[in-house]
Parts: sequence; C-alpha cells; structure tokens
Amino acid sequence: MATMKDWVEAQARSGRYSNANDYVRDLIRRDQTRNDKIVAMQSFVEAGLQSGVGIRSKDELFSEAMARASKS
Repeated sequence: MATMKDWVEAQARSGRYSNANDYVRDLIRRDQTRNDKIVAMQSFVEAGLQSGVGIRSKDELFSEAMARASKS
C-alpha cells in the first residue's frame, strides 16, 4: 500500500496537476465545497423539522424537490 506522500506525488505525475501542491489545493477546495453543501443540507433539515407536520404527499414533495434541483 502506498504512503500518502507517494499517492500525492503519483497524482501530480498523472498530468492532471502541475505539482503536489496543486493536488492538495484541489482536495482542499473540493472538501470546502462538500462541507458547504453539508451545512446547507443541515439547515434545510432543521428548517423542515421546525416547520412541523406538512399536508403534502411524499410524491408532491419529491416532484417539488426534483423541480428545484433541475433549476440549479
């Protein structure tokens, strides 16, 4: 099994990144984006829990969610 350093250097040599630092920066950017999405999802869940019991069916909710997702 390769060490982390070997792995990073191999990714840099793959041609996608100009050096190991670029690879690490890309990982950090992707991690930040992922964390931002998690925080947003947590706030959506919290808002949903605070809104109480709804009257729409799961099919209506799913349709609305898909419509919102297609706008993004």
